[in-house]
Amino acid sequence: MRRPQRPDDRRNDATTRSPGCPPVSGNLPAELTAFFGRHSEQAALASALATARLVTVTGVGGVGKSRLAVRAAAAIAPRDGAWLVELAPVRDPDLVEHAVASALDLTDHTSRAPRQVLLDRLGGRELLLVVDGFEHLVDATASLVHELLRRCPGLRVLAAGRRPLGTAGERVLPLAPMPEADAAALFTDRAAACLPGFAPSGHDRAAVLELCRRLDGIPLALELAAGRLRALSPGQLLARLDDRFRLLSGARRDVLPRHQTLRTAIGWSHELCSPRERLLWARLSVFSGPFDLEAVEYVCSGDGLHADDVLDVLEELLAQSVVAREESPTGVRYRMLDTVRAYGAEWLEGAGDAARMRRRHRDWYMGLATWCELDWFSPRQAEVATLVECELPNLRAALEFCLTDPDETHLGQYLAGTLWFCWVGCGRLAEGRHWLDRAVELDGAHGDARLKALYVLGYVAILQGDTVPALCALQECQDEAERTGSAVAAAYAVHRLGCLALVTDDMPRAERLLRTALDEYRRIGELNSNVLMGQVELAMALAFQGSLGAAVELCEDVRRVCEDHGERWTLAYALYVLGYAAWTRGERALARDLVVRCLDLDHTFHDLLGAVLAVELLALFTVAEGDAAEAAVLQGVAARLWASVGLPLFGSEYFGGPHALCEAQARERLGDERYESQVRVGAELAPGAGVARALRHRHGRVPGGRRPGRGEASAPAGAPETAEAPETAGAPETREPAVSPTTRGGETAG
Repeated sequence: MRRPQRPDDRRNDATTRSPGCPPVSGNLPAELTAFFGRHSEQAALASALATARLVTVTGVGGVGKSRLAVRAAAAIAPRDGAWLVELAPVRDPDLVEHAVASALDLTDHTSRAPRQVLLDRLGGRELLLVVDGFEHLVDATASLVHELLRRCPGLRVLAAGRRPLGTAGERVLPLAPMPEADAAALFTDRAAACLPGFAPSGHDRAAVLELCRRLDGIPLALELAAGRLRALSPGQLLARLDDRFRLLSGARRDVLPRHQTLRTAIGWSHELCSPRERLLWARLSVFSGPFDLEAVEYVCSGDGLHADDVLDVLEELLAQSVVAREESPTGVRYRMLDTVRAYGAEWLEGAGDAARMRRRHRDWYMGLATWCELDWFSPRQAEVATLVECELPNLRAALEFCLTDPDETHLGQYLAGTLWFCWVGCGRLAEGRHWLDRAVELDGAHGDARLKALYVLGYVAILQGDTVPALCALQECQDEAERTGSAVAAAYAVHRLGCLALVTDDMPRAERLLRTALDEYRRIGELNSNVLMGQVELAMALAFQGSLGAAVELCEDVRRVCEDHGERWTLAYALYVLGYAAWTRGERALARDLVVRCLDLDHTFHDLLGAVLAVELLALFTVAEGDAAEAAVLQGVAARLWASVGLPLFGSEYFGGPHALCEAQARERLGDERYESQVRVGAELAPGAGVARALRHRHGRVPGGRRPGRGEASAPAGAPETAEAPETAGAPETREPAVSPTTRGGETAG
């Protein structure tokens, strides 16, 4: 398996995504082809959305529901954006809420249910949610939509599916096929895309109109038919279509005529494919969501289709509109419309090859996850994060396949554990908990796979603040590892038990366990992001006990190893501890630079916990520099971030020290009323805006009155033009360092 392609650099820019909160622009896809007709439908949909909070566009597959819904949503442009949730790739009803949260770009590290997170985050927002392809998940979708609408007054939902949701207050707009003139315009436009200069007249014009009538004005059928004009004239198309109608339309009398028409159109396109094209079409149906060429070449080759021929056959399916090409942050990817995929899946089942192809699909994504886990400890961390986000639908499909087949259980446990960097490093703790809980409940034949799932489950539960399940999983893992002689699992179990002690303020126990784990890692030759985080965690335990010099030595060593390996995510936490140490020595400029760099890295990886701890420390620096008003604003920013992370400052006496010192000094300078007012200013900022403010703030006015650049900010609103003289604010006691407990976030990303 080759390394992941380098993603578009724009995806690695820390300013392009706000952790924990969707940017107001939404996520609607751009229109890549011309839109025809539907003027009255667009007007009716706009009118319905103006008076009803739930509108569902229904109709047969391929009639254009999704395209119309997205176009209508783009025209509305609510204050907090329009957001598309595609549910067609989701198979598990329990993942509907995760899919909605993911589409909204909402991050939450707590153990709260995803539905509660959605309710909390959307409560004060004005946005439009476009829910597409929910037919196979109608009960779960309807339940979620009903509660969201009931509890979030600023929310509107536009659904698109083959049936209504059936919930209270729903306004249903059935979408009919296109009228003949619009259908002909659409057909002509799509035909011209594959046959430049196509402009039917005379007999060809009559044939096009007849094709549109025979295909019942269904856009998908028209586009499939237009793709055949590379080889056939409109008259030949019509003749062949007529033959296929007689062959297929009477096969199932219980199917609605429009379903027959669509099935006939897809089946007719299938019949016109060569045997190799039909074979690849069927095999491609095992993919969920977008896929890339390397995956196709591995999964779909063999038994009648040589790997060297896959690209040529894929290009033919692209030319016939069976497969669509799209750009992604990881490069060119391909996608099948759900209706087309389902048709291919029927043929794959009929050929008796579905189970074998699902195993090959599973094998590819097991290999991809394994490679990405290795690549996480490298300069390619950000690329891995982007790749995993694109591949999540297929990874979910692989997990579902493994965890529903008793013979595949151990592979599902291995895959759920191997994806720790996705659950923890890419801000998907809640979904990771879902898969890990399922995995450890099963009895797999391979103990090592279950042990890995157990210690990763313990880690995820710690990060969620769910200490009792974490302790149970880790203790079980430790006991079983000792019984079976698994040194790796035993070391990780001891490490995570040390993490648990750290967040529960038992510093002597944390130090003892973490030292034991690090010694064992060295003995067995283990070195990766987890090991380095264990070293940072030990530094925190030492710092909390007053040994700041030893903590700095440990973190400087982590810094050197990270720089040697190109690791940046773990590096952020080492910089955090080093920044605090520099501040206690009175090196304030160096301290701020280190913590700002830490925050920048945390933001790049969408690590909410690392980000909020850095903001807390920057607030302390800011009040010490004399700007109490801005320090209060930053504490408000942190307060909003904590809502997505968990218990503020972990309820810890140690971690709470810097915050308490900052608040006491800011209140003394500002008075209670102004302090609370400034905190509210920060709390009202979207998380991304709050982090950006912390990144660019500098004490005092920018020299020379020039416009602030990167890393700078003008004085906050309401602050005097001339900054107050810096206070002589003493450093907190060494038992109260503002260092990050990596047990709760050392590898946490939002």
